[in-house]
Amino acid sequence: MINIIVITHGEFGAYLIEAAEGIVGVQTEGLKNVSISARMTLERVKEAAAAAIDEMRSEDGLIFLIDMPGGTPMNVVLPIAKDIQKSAVICGVNINMMTSAFSYRGTLDFDRLTAKIIEDGRKAICEVKSLLLKK
Repeated sequence: MINIIVITHGEFGAYLIEAAEGIVGVQTEGLKNVSISARMTLERVKEAAAAAIDEMRSEDGLIFLIDMPGGTPMNVVLPIAKDIQKSAVICGVNINMMTSAFSYRGTLDFDRLTAKIIEDGRKAICEVKSLLLKK
């Protein structure tokens, strides 16, 4: 199975996981959350990320869902992920991406899952009120 590590500022990732599991079902394996805090040293953040990676490495692939490009989670993960052949670091995680990842990680191959997560995340970013005004 393709494993997923969610790394975000604060408890954002934990809450996204909880909400997504409420929609598509509890993920009993292959999922790890790392919440970082401004109170954590950079070394502690790196240790937490490394521990999660050691636990979640999979021959099927490892996908990192990160909250924002350029933030500490991304900056900590990228140097490690570059040496993991089947890995992807996807920034801008939202609930649509999370439910997509959970729903399809058992059936899609790594490349198709990565593309699906990004595609579904982009679909969720829209202004919907204007749809009411269309004739």
